[in-house]
Amino acid sequence: MRPWLVWVLFAICLAVVLAAMGWASATVWRLDATETAGRQQAALEENVRLALWRMDSALAPIIARESTWPYFAYASFYPAQRAYTNMLTPVQEGEILVPSPLLNRPSQHVLLHFQIGPDREFTSPQVPTGNIRSLAEQGFTTPEAIDTARELLSALERALKPDFLAGCLRPPDAPKLPAIVVPPQRQAPSVLTQQRGKGEAAAQHYDLAQRQQRQLQQFEIQQVTPSVSRTVGGDEFSNRALNMLSNAGVYAQQAMPFQPLLSDVREGLTRPVWLDGRLLLARRVFVNGREYIQGSWLDWPAIEQSLLESIRDLLPEARLEPVSDPASFENGERVLAALPVRLIPGALPPTADAGASPLRMSLAVAWACMLVAAGAVALLLAGALSLSERRGAFVSAVTHEMRTPLTTFRMYTEMLVKDMVPAERRTRYLDTLRVEADRLAHLVENVLAYARLERGKPASRLEPTTPAAILDHSRGRLADRAEQSGMRLVVEDLDGDDVNNAQIHADPMSVEQILFNLVDNACKYAAEAMDKTIHFRVRFLRDAVAFEVADHGAGIPPDQQRRLFRPFSKSAQQAAHSAPGVGLGLALSRRLARRMGGDLCYEPADGDGARFVLTLPWRGKT
Repeated sequence: MRPWLVWVLFAICLAVVLAAMGWASATVWRLDATETAGRQQAALEENVRLALWRMDSALAPIIARESTWPYFAYASFYPAQRAYTNMLTPVQEGEILVPSPLLNRPSQHVLLHFQIGPDREFTSPQVPTGNIRSLAEQGFTTPEAIDTARELLSALERALKPDFLAGCLRPPDAPKLPAIVVPPQRQAPSVLTQQRGKGEAAAQHYDLAQRQQRQLQQFEIQQVTPSVSRTVGGDEFSNRALNMLSNAGVYAQQAMPFQPLLSDVREGLTRPVWLDGRLLLARRVFVNGREYIQGSWLDWPAIEQSLLESIRDLLPEARLEPVSDPASFENGERVLAALPVRLIPGALPPTADAGASPLRMSLAVAWACMLVAAGAVALLLAGALSLSERRGAFVSAVTHEMRTPLTTFRMYTEMLVKDMVPAERRTRYLDTLRVEADRLAHLVENVLAYARLERGKPASRLEPTTPAAILDHSRGRLADRAEQSGMRLVVEDLDGDDVNNAQIHADPMSVEQILFNLVDNACKYAAEAMDKTIHFRVRFLRDAVAFEVADHGAGIPPDQQRRLFRPFSKSAQQAAHSAPGVGLGLALSRRLARRMGGDLCYEPADGDGARFVLTLPWRGKT
């Protein structure tokens, strides 16, 4: 199969695998992103739920206290001995006055308590006038507090239309007088009989069960929205409202009683109302048939800051948004049960493992493994194709290399058999046959040696020897090979003592084969040189012994030096137009040298020609 066709098939298979992997990765990534978003949304909703519960719990005492003040507490002073229904009539001379608990701003969350009378006149228990102011300044409040409250009352009077406020409030229902079960601690018939005839005692004692009933009415779920749908948000809103009812009941038990159950006083439910950014708690009160609007102006900025600080650990970026239209409450989702305020949670801070989920890590590992596998297959495929090409080139080169000696063998043997060669020329013919036989033997020896190395067979046993011993054993063979090509081998012994005494660990047969290949190459590639001398030299480096073989041929071009030691680097065409050989000797020689711990490299000669250097580790002197 052609190499380009193999690469096309590999590219198609890789594209299919990458497409499938990409589709699977996109699906997994999308599912993981959906799961992560779901977890983050669930965490956000849980934090929102906790934040709403926490804020409603904090607001419950404030709303409970402001909604349970008796109607006469909105006057700076009220007569203690009057009946409950006459508390707002003008003060008579000689009456005993009791200061209102609202005179000196009883709560830090309230800016001002106000009352709008039947004549639409704005008053406040914190703004006494006339002689009442002088009385109030005698230890109950300060002139500065009165002046500040008067400014707030004037601002509220300019911004508020009584009819508009009355339209936002539900009128009080007709009073119902159910049977009252008095708690055990309140059961004292003689005391109750005395309370019925005394106005002061009636103003200070009050039926606890009836007060709890009014608290439940005050904090009914419909006080913020007319109806809440049966959704998840609606159920949550209802549960928080019921929790407020429980808190209100506890507050009712702990608060001081003020009002008795009388039919001519009807107090409506206190409802929150937004007015130009002002948060009001107001109610409609009917006393002896006359209508009053009573309420408090809450310090919303302070309340908002306190609420946000209380949930900062849950929702760092949260904010509160007033809701004026009850129809936009979205079924109670993220809306406070105590006030018409919606919670805008913002975003949760990212978690440390937001971008490194196990699924994404597994996906990254899968991609890495797939890419490594694809790269490994590509490398193996490239190696296989390269090996196939080199083997094909080797077969072609070997075929061409063997054709000439085989042809010579057949022609010379036929001539010798048929007695066509004169007697004086027989010796030369036989010598030619010997040379060609040695040439084929050397080729076969190199191929077999390289095959052994490729199969991973261990190298021959290393033994201690000396350069002099190697020279003595191989000098004759090397000189004969040079003489066959009409060249001369010159052994340059620069330091006889070192040559004789230096000890190396090597395989003498492998060293001889390397040196023979180097001399054989010099004979083939420097045969046309003017100087037919082959120089053999031994020199000593710091930790190695170097064997040098140099000639005076044409040398090796730079573009061929980088593939000089590649096996099977010569094609059939190159073999036909170059010196004999298949391009295997140098590759085999380098591998043999490295098996012995040394190396074989090419160094440019000082003049013309080529120089190869075999280095072997030096183990010391004998």
